[in-house]
Amino acid sequence: MPNLHEGTLDAKGKRVAIVASRFNDFVTHRLVDGAIDCLTRNGADESALEIYWVPGSFEVPQLAHKLSQSMEFDGILCLGTIIRGDTYHFDVLSGAVFRSISDLAARSQIPVTHGVITADSPDQAMDRAGGKGGNKGWDGAQALIEMMNLWKS
Repeated sequence: MPNLHEGTLDAKGKRVAIVASRFNDFVTHRLVDGAIDCLTRNGADESALEIYWVPGSFEVPQLAHKLSQSMEFDGILCLGTIIRGDTYHFDVLSGAVFRSISDLAARSQIPVTHGVITADSPDQAMDRAGGKGGNKGWDGAQALIEMMNLWKS
């Protein structure tokens, strides 16, 4: 029988950095609230959570990279909201942000997860930030908790 390894949902004693985009903050604030709710319901102390607001989603992986090098945190959660507009900018930006976060997660000495959402409209974004589509901030935090514990096992 193979050995099974999986993370648990216990955030007690964990220090977490949340890097969030101010652009489209009417949605991103809800993602941050969902993440904090998930982390504290699973044992994290609010005083161990550090929230960093950056101008836009493009800047999220930049600061997350810097924070990952500090080794002050057990994990980092990247949050933001990218809503499609009338130009190609949405596709370029979302691709760059997701690729940067993915590259950071692969190279980092600590777990890095994300709840950056892309949406075709503000209504669709709100649905994914606590509406009928759940809360991707919560989902990203839950994945981070599991990864922090799996990392230590």
